[in-house]
Amino acid sequence: MNKISNKTLNDLELQKVLVQISDFCSTAPGKELALKTTPYPDEDTLLEVLHQTNEYLASFDNNNKIPNHNFDPIHEELKMLKIENSILEVGSFRKISSISDTVNQHLKFFMKFEEYYPQLTRACSHMEYTTLFVDEVGKVVDRFGEIKDDASDALYHIRKAIGLVRNKINQSFGAALSSYASSGFLDDIRESVIDNRRVLAVKSMYRKRVKGSIMGQSKTGSIIFMEPEATHQYNRELNNLHFEEKEEIQRILKVLTNTIRPYRELLEDYQEFLSLMDFVSAKALYAREINGLLPEINQERELYFREAYHPLLLVTNKRAQKPTYPQTVKLEQENRIIVISGPNAGGKSITLKTVGLLQLMLQCGILIPVHERSSTFFFERILTDIGDNQSIENHLSTYSYRLKNMNYFLKKCNDKTLFLIDEFGTGSDPELGGALAETFLEVFYERASYGIITTHYANLKMLANELPHATNANMMFDRKTLEPVFRLVLGEAGSSFTFEVAQKNGIPYSLINRAKKKIERGKVRFDATIAKLQKERSKMAKTSSSLKEEEEKTREEAKRLESLNQKLKTKLEGYQELFDHNQRMIYLGNKVNEIAEKYFINKKKRPLISEFLKIVETENAKRKKESAAEKRNERERKEKIAKELESKVAVIREKKKKEKKQKVAEIQKPKPRPVLKVGDRVRLEDGKAVGSIDAIEKDKAIVNYGMFTTTVAMTKLELVEAKKK
Repeated sequence: MNKISNKTLNDLELQKVLVQISDFCSTAPGKELALKTTPYPDEDTLLEVLHQTNEYLASFDNNNKIPNHNFDPIHEELKMLKIENSILEVGSFRKISSISDTVNQHLKFFMKFEEYYPQLTRACSHMEYTTLFVDEVGKVVDRFGEIKDDASDALYHIRKAIGLVRNKINQSFGAALSSYASSGFLDDIRESVIDNRRVLAVKSMYRKRVKGSIMGQSKTGSIIFMEPEATHQYNRELNNLHFEEKEEIQRILKVLTNTIRPYRELLEDYQEFLSLMDFVSAKALYAREINGLLPEINQERELYFREAYHPLLLVTNKRAQKPTYPQTVKLEQENRIIVISGPNAGGKSITLKTVGLLQLMLQCGILIPVHERSSTFFFERILTDIGDNQSIENHLSTYSYRLKNMNYFLKKCNDKTLFLIDEFGTGSDPELGGALAETFLEVFYERASYGIITTHYANLKMLANELPHATNANMMFDRKTLEPVFRLVLGEAGSSFTFEVAQKNGIPYSLINRAKKKIERGKVRFDATIAKLQKERSKMAKTSSSLKEEEEKTREEAKRLESLNQKLKTKLEGYQELFDHNQRMIYLGNKVNEIAEKYFINKKKRPLISEFLKIVETENAKRKKESAAEKRNERERKEKIAKELESKVAVIREKKKKEKKQKVAEIQKPKPRPVLKVGDRVRLEDGKAVGSIDAIEKDKAIVNYGMFTTTVAMTKLELVEAKKK
């Protein structure tokens, strides 16, 4: 049984959403399903329905498009099939055949793409694929909705006989028409049609000379319309055949009806399935319009609507091309209740209704307009107290009604309940009503219920600040412009900005000052302090955002400098190694040069070889014996550095090449075309043959190539040599 009351559905205006969804339905049964939608009582069924809609929505963006589900309802046909010996009309059979064919298309499609649409496939898995209806109806009814000639042997012979008799009628009438016309018995119009029969237009003076039946006469009585005797006999025969045809058709339709009658339940399933597809399609189309999606359904009892939009407000503003402000709300076990305060017309009630309506829509199987990282869980009850709901009939005031509603809340509230209360505690003495509202809130808190309330009462703001699993929130308000910001801020209470709003609405400043003097100074200071804190929080939020941006920039700059430092360090090490190597080579070169110079002077080989061996031994002593692995690592490191340098050089070259091309393109200008005259020697663009211009007519020139002349467009010619003056 559904535990969400009709009052909640009305308070949150679910019916308006359902009407918008029904507008996307293409069939009457689909619209009916949409308008009768209520929250699902169990989570398993709800998840199945939500995934069906989500799968249909996904089909809009892939190539595996779901087949068309349009159909003509067969409610009357199903009622007729319940009655024994009833006979369906030809149009009914066409609807049954069409609905069967449409279902067959869906069954084949979902069998093929079950992996993409598991829940939609499951929705039609109980139905069998059969061509019985299409085949049986196809044997009897053609595509134009007429009974086929070969629907039965008897009907075939009857219609063949009808065709022969009609030929005889036409022949007999033609013979009579020719005979009596030549005798001069007929009027100038010769013939006419009465009661779908051809008749002769006989002059009244000759009516006794014509054999046949009188069918009528003209207004003046000068013409008698007569059916020839032979034609009359054939018409009687034709009438008898038509009667036999009608009886045979009724017999065929009865047989066909009895063939289909045992499958009435299957046809009901067909219609229910296509109605469901129409409804699911409408929900998917609605989700596309409002950017709806399926948030995560969690078991941690956390409601987190990020960037949530009120769907009705979103659609209205979208059509009026106005902005809609999203809200982010989070309820969890550590923060179950939110008390929203702030100025009137600041968006408190809209925020409360947004959360309630979105949760209600989701529990009705409708996708909602929130950020993709949103999540929520299943509530057994959603209780609402929105609006004054005065009852004149029951003599209830606003406050009496609200107390009666609170009594219902106290009976039903538990840890699986979401309660939403607008302007909590209003309608009575502020001090006494506030105290009672505070007590109610304590009870809801003790029962671990989740909820959102809006209020102006300071004691409720203070209570929310004291309770560990409750929090204050406020709707931001710009004190300079006295305009609402429509942004919910969690963590602190909001000022009602009573005097500021009054000033904005034109109340004289002198009256506002008088009002301030009439209330306790402490309360004014308290309200002003809240407003000041709200202003400071706004400044801190901006400063925090700015600092985060600066921190992110600093972090990125530090990473860049570190990377640059590493590259420079690697280059310096390479340069140092190269410098040391060069220095050693210079030293060795100098030593070898000294030895060579000595040998040049004294020509002694032994001192030369001795000195040279000393140098070699000294250098070998300095060298470290490197392992094969170290040499390989060093080689790989150098290769890596070389590749990096090559890639950078290639990028720089490509960049310079592009810049050069761009500059060349900017510098180069199209050359002006020369003015061609008669006698100039020219040739075609990219051509070799040269000829002379004999004449110019408009934009074309007659070019003489010696052996032949041709007409060519002036734009296609190039000047080879101008005519000599």
